[in-house]
Amino acid sequence: MPKLKTHTGAKKRFNLTKNGKVKRAHAFKSHILNKKTTKRKRSLRKGAYADKTNVAAIKKLIPYK
Repeated sequence: MPKLKTHTGAKKRFNLTKNGKVKRAHAFKSHILNKKTTKRKRSLRKGAYADKTNVAAIKKLIPYK
């Protein structure tokens, strides 16, 4: 079997934990931050886990992570 190519966009956005969960960052944190409350921006800093419906697709994109 030939090697699989890693999706470069996915490798920058997702990480795998030791238990196989997919870690991700929250969206809506890059710009237009004036209208968002401090509490909302602070909670967006924290990491999150990808939904179980998307995990299989993400793992195919990052086979060697």
